[in-house]
Amino acid sequence: MTHKTPTPYYTKGLAIAVVVALASCASIGSPDGGRYDVEPPRVVASHPLNGSVNQRSKKVDIRFNEFIKLENASEKVVISPPQREVPNVRADGKSVKITLYDSLRANTTYTIDFSDAIVDNNENNPMGQYTFSFSTGPVIDTMEVSGTVLNAENLEPVKGIQVGLYPADSTWHDSLFRSRGFLRVGRTDSRGHFVIKGVKPGNYRTYALQDMDGNSFFSQKSEVIAWDTAVITTSQRPDLRPDTVWIDTATIDKIRMVPYIHYFPDDIVLRSFLEEGQEQHLLKTARPDPYTFTLYFTAPQDSLPVITGMNFDARTALVPEPSLHNDTIIYWVTDTLVAQADTLAFTLTYPDTDTTGAAVPRTDTMELVPKKTYARIKKELQDQLDEWNKKEEKRKKKLGEAAFKAEEPPFLTTYLTMQIKGRSSLPPDPNRPIMMEFSEPVEEIDTTKLHLAMKVDSLYKPVPFLFLPVEKDQRRFRLYAEWEAKQSYRFTTDSLAFRSVMNHYTRSTKNTISIKSEDEYGSIFVKLTGAKDEQQVVQLLSTSDKVVAQETAKDGQADFYFLDPGQYYMRLFIDKNGNGKWDTGDYDSGRQPEEVFYFPQPLPLRARFDVEQTWNYRSIKLTEQKPQAITKQKPSGNKKSAIERNKEREQERQNKKKR
Repeated sequence: MTHKTPTPYYTKGLAIAVVVALASCASIGSPDGGRYDVEPPRVVASHPLNGSVNQRSKKVDIRFNEFIKLENASEKVVISPPQREVPNVRADGKSVKITLYDSLRANTTYTIDFSDAIVDNNENNPMGQYTFSFSTGPVIDTMEVSGTVLNAENLEPVKGIQVGLYPADSTWHDSLFRSRGFLRVGRTDSRGHFVIKGVKPGNYRTYALQDMDGNSFFSQKSEVIAWDTAVITTSQRPDLRPDTVWIDTATIDKIRMVPYIHYFPDDIVLRSFLEEGQEQHLLKTARPDPYTFTLYFTAPQDSLPVITGMNFDARTALVPEPSLHNDTIIYWVTDTLVAQADTLAFTLTYPDTDTTGAAVPRTDTMELVPKKTYARIKKELQDQLDEWNKKEEKRKKKLGEAAFKAEEPPFLTTYLTMQIKGRSSLPPDPNRPIMMEFSEPVEEIDTTKLHLAMKVDSLYKPVPFLFLPVEKDQRRFRLYAEWEAKQSYRFTTDSLAFRSVMNHYTRSTKNTISIKSEDEYGSIFVKLTGAKDEQQVVQLLSTSDKVVAQETAKDGQADFYFLDPGQYYMRLFIDKNGNGKWDTGDYDSGRQPEEVFYFPQPLPLRARFDVEQTWNYRSIKLTEQKPQAITKQKPSGNKKSAIERNKEREQERQNKKKR
């Protein structure tokens, strides 16, 4: 539709502005104890007018009936088409002023979507979903598309990510997403919901981008992305929606249905992800004490970096303790003389991603000084020893020379310590081990000094066991045995059973392990229905959305035994490559992340009970699956409305009258 150029606001709007100025109160604040203002700001004039065409000015001035302010404008205000140079958007008394710095495109609709950023100055009443638009040509585009962006791995709503459109005549794998900004753009709110406005009628594909460098296209692996290969077609139809009519600020009169234009599609769902193979850089270093330092990298490494000592021999003085993927590496300084030095000087050679995206060798010269120096540690130890000697002298005088027996200060010797991680009680399940963790990486074990015994009557009887290291972990070990229900076990280690890389030994230890009765546990049996021929991995989750158990479904069935009583949640992913873990996507190869589904309700479990649950995981919309109780990204807007505060104030008044 072609529109005539509207009359400028300075002819029409001036009279309105004068009337508003005469009628309005000069005070910005409200009298103490008076009723809160419940009316949101209203636009009284603008230049140019909202919806105007054939515009050439890059400045917009929107005037309101009261003093206003902008809340989180950098997050909420979205200008489309996306601007390469950041526009100036600011509140100025009763106005919002916008200055665009990019050149205006010919025959293009510009939209400034404020969302709910505009609020009044007194009570923070939001104006609501407000959008200002104008066109540089004779036609203004009014179509809209909307939907939701979810994190592909856990279905969390994704807040603040850009969502944009490209024409459908370009294929999803072409160079547009990697070379050119979106035609139209929106941004998700706290619910992950987005609306793209000012769209020209036509066919499009939808993309999402967490733009890290401000160029509005996918240019680096550190950017979260999403895309949908499906083609969408814009459309609209007349529709009705409910509107609340108030008698006063506290009483609802009625809810009426009001007409509006419903734009489609309004149910787009994009699953966002971060690709594997992130850019490799040295993130930071840390040396908390003389005996260790840590290197942190931004991405996994295929091999350890090369360290060449400048004031020490790295081959004999350092022992590395890498994480599973070599992205965090602790180095233990095993040479005492090297640890005593104030500075460790060395060169570090490691793969670093260059501007072309290739990993190339890079060498940095490092000088690391401990946060707590050896001299400081030595002084603190001497102070501790002096205090110990004073206490010993007092004890000697109190007991007398004959009864006094000198003791060795316990802090003079450093021991390697071992502790049970998690819990020291197990179900009667031979596949469930006890996890042991040490304070330092273990270098040597004397297995003849390890003993497991089961209590029989009042005596402990030795039983077979396995003590195995966790793969690629120098500190953690698993203890396996044929655990029997309602039995007590004792795992003992003799002195000097373990030696660490720092040449510290363990003292003798005794650990009691209790095996519970089967009656103290419950089971959950999951039957999957309506599923395609696909490999499903079912995960039971804690109330904090953490995996507590995982089973690969067989013939549509996943069974979980020996579960502690409590409340569980459930997630499922389609394991396309059969590796037993969720895999992310890859844009260039066109591979979407593996699909994830949530059971929409909690699964309460009591001891001695079995829960049998049927689940058709494709029968519910993806946006309605994850239970709110374990959704971390909560919708914003929890502030009390002015209406609610007026109710509270009125109640306070009534209470005062009664008193």
